[in-house]
Amino acid sequence: MTTQQKKYALCFGLIAIVLVIDQALKIWVKTHLAIGDGFNLIGEWSRIYFVENEGIAFGISFGSNVGKLILSLFRMIASVGILIYLINRIKKGARNLFLVSISLIFVGAIGNLVDSCFYGLIFNESTHEQVATLFPEGGGYTRFLYGKVVDMFYFPIAEWTWPAWMPWFGGKDAEFFNAIFNVADAAVCIGVALLIIDQFRNDTDENSKPSENEKIAKDGQISDVKTAEITE
Repeated sequence: MTTQQKKYALCFGLIAIVLVIDQALKIWVKTHLAIGDGFNLIGEWSRIYFVENEGIAFGISFGSNVGKLILSLFRMIASVGILIYLINRIKKGARNLFLVSISLIFVGAIGNLVDSCFYGLIFNESTHEQVATLFPEGGGYTRFLYGKVVDMFYFPIAEWTWPAWMPWFGGKDAEFFNAIFNVADAAVCIGVALLIIDQFRNDTDENSKPSENEKIAKDGQISDVKTAEITE
């Protein structure tokens, strides 16, 4: 197997694994839990809590049906662009860490795109009283590109109330971390973090390399030493 083939295997193997995990977990949650249902994973601070959103990630909304359609189309175009970029970088022999980061961002976008494109077609509606069914007899709950994204990870690590004397926040309850997300969202965040680390490492490597002038000076010093040795 060539180096390029190994890079293809690394990237698309990672994409396949993360996508399968993301979709398997979403389908399980969708077919076993009603909206608002959940259970503790480790403790009260680590939970599975089923919600759906029509927005970008972490429950962020993007407007009405028109906004939902625009978002789905944007995800589709962005995913194609990221895939083309990833293949191009593989062909040019990019670093593995860089390729892994782009692969995670890509699979994160694809994971939520699958929800938007197909979940409205293959599931009936999830409600607070009803658990959804896969491939229901009456058909899905909405059209192609209008499906809701399934989220389930909830980590309310800390809760507090701001002191009453504080401006704007005084007396209000607060929570960290109150966003609810899925495997695809996590993949995007990890991918971005790795991208930053890779860029930092690359900048460090570039700065540690001797400049052209330093190389010339070093070569000159070596030549002077050799000349002196010959003279002696």
